[in-house]
Amino acid sequence: MASSTVIKQKEEEVKKLSEKLKDAKLVLLTEYRGITVADVTKLRNDLRNVKGEYKVIKNNIVKRALNENGETGLDSLLEGPTAVILGLEDYLEPSKVIYNYSKDHEFYKIKGGIIDGKVMTAEEIITLAKLPSRQELLAKLAGALLGNITKLAVALDQVKAQKEANA
Repeated sequence: MASSTVIKQKEEEVKKLSEKLKDAKLVLLTEYRGITVADVTKLRNDLRNVKGEYKVIKNNIVKRALNENGETGLDSLLEGPTAVILGLEDYLEPSKVIYNYSKDHEFYKIKGGIIDGKVMTAEEIITLAKLPSRQELLAKLAGALLGNITKLAVALDQVKAQKEANA
């Protein structure tokens, strides 16, 4: 039987995790079996750069924290070694980091997660992670607009040159 201090510590841990899960834009569960310390360190640094966190927490504590927030859709995924990735400000960039890592390491698998309060399957998260980032989309839009403006300028210049030639 666990002592009352241990129980209080675990309750406090569940409470803290519950608050983090509630505030996070992305909660991602992954299977980390076979990952090296060097890879975990690099992954944590990459996630920190995009305002994300990588944590290995006991499944029971994660399950209780999710249940405290009214989320039961991920309970079946909390089996075996599970890492929790939190996207604190954005859900796209941390999911891209994890997807790119899992693409290069076949033993690392995305189990599922929650994006903005909606439970998502691994396939849905991978589909989102494959999308271009906001910056890439804005750059493409700017390029398309600039291309059209350039074509318009060339066409107007040709009309001007033609009128000058006819005059």
